[in-house]
Amino acid sequence: MVEWANDEELFALIRKELFTAVIGDVMDKMGLFHQFLPPNIRPLKSDLFLIGRAMTVLEADVCGNAEQQSKNPVLAKSFGFMLEALDDLRPGEVYICSGSSPDYALWGEIMSARAKKLGAHGAIVNGYSRDTVGILALDFPCFSMGCYAQDQAPRGKVIDWRVPIRFGNVLIKDGDMLIGDIDGVCVVPREHEQEVFARAFEKARAEKVVLNKVMEGMGAKEAFEKYGIM
Repeated sequence: MVEWANDEELFALIRKELFTAVIGDVMDKMGLFHQFLPPNIRPLKSDLFLIGRAMTVLEADVCGNAEQQSKNPVLAKSFGFMLEALDDLRPGEVYICSGSSPDYALWGEIMSARAKKLGAHGAIVNGYSRDTVGILALDFPCFSMGCYAQDQAPRGKVIDWRVPIRFGNVLIKDGDMLIGDIDGVCVVPREHEQEVFARAFEKARAEKVVLNKVMEGMGAKEAFEKYGIM
């Protein structure tokens, strides 16, 4: 049985042995059927791997002149609470933002530099990212709908953070575990993570056995009947 004492040990084990597909399969078996972000959320490059705890950020669309006309002091700020949320990142966390229209960039190079300095493990946005060359140069894991330079400044503002958010069909709470790779991003609810990861390590190790048997010539039907894995 795999054991870990803290997040750092768990993160290291996950990086070494797990991937989103096996974690998703385990959650399906547990009845957690809506834990993957939409398939259009992709890493900026194919070899990126992301693991960390969610620091949830809620964004909302605004009109370009909202700062002059709004009675809400949050909307009178240039980015709403974006700067405060960014500065609140803790080591091992992932900035994950949703709530706005997918029409503009929610993440960029300077944000990546600040997040990396704070020890954050990545960013996931329900929209686009920009300054792509700069983000890649920082080697900072970023998952988004793609690369698009149109800025959020006159179009959207952060209205809250560390609150539950909806990202596609997934409800994400502050502190939930996020795992991202070339096959997508899955969300492991904090209250289920012990069971999910214990079962995922067991399944990942069993899959290696089955893979070896298939490569040795065992048939798919026989392998599934014997191991229950395919």
